[in-house]
Amino acid sequence: MNILIADDDVTSRCLLEAVLGKLGYDVVTASNGNDALAKMQIDGAPDIVILDWIMPGMDGIEVCRLYREAHPNVPKYIIILTAKDSKSDTVEGLVAGANDYITKPFDNSELIARLGVGRRFVDMQKKLAERVYELKSALDHVKKLQGILPICMYCHKIRNDKKSWERVEQYISDNSDAEFSHSICPECMEKYHPDTKKK
Repeated sequence: MNILIADDDVTSRCLLEAVLGKLGYDVVTASNGNDALAKMQIDGAPDIVILDWIMPGMDGIEVCRLYREAHPNVPKYIIILTAKDSKSDTVEGLVAGANDYITKPFDNSELIARLGVGRRFVDMQKKLAERVYELKSALDHVKKLQGILPICMYCHKIRNDKKSWERVEQYISDNSDAEFSHSICPECMEKYHPDTKKK
């Protein structure tokens, strides 16, 4: 999984890159807020982002807020990294759209644990998006059977989207998962096989 580290402090950035590289992450780096925001919005951008709060240009909080406003439905996991540790600072980060918050100097085991949470979050969101897509496809499929269907008043064939006529069974089979088992209703039994009822 890819991860973006945005930190203007070279030492801190290199330390994070080394730790995450050993954990198997593909690391992308940025040294300021503007660069971080740009890299968060490209195709194939990392799903997990660690933003330092204080950076040149835009700070991490502003980057987080602007990204969430522009991409409200993208399940990106954003962690704010900062030396600030007051409750009000934590609240400010979360209100801006951060998913988590790590204070400097960070503990490796805490960082690893929080990244694990991030990975589970991203995986769940992707699976949910897949299910939503499958549901939408299913609903689109069902809609094919909605609306007014022209049916011949004599032979009861249905006119399909290609303007040709086909048997009801064929039309429903092509537009749903229904299977047919032919039988005879009581009225037709009496009409076409009157002798059967007498026996």
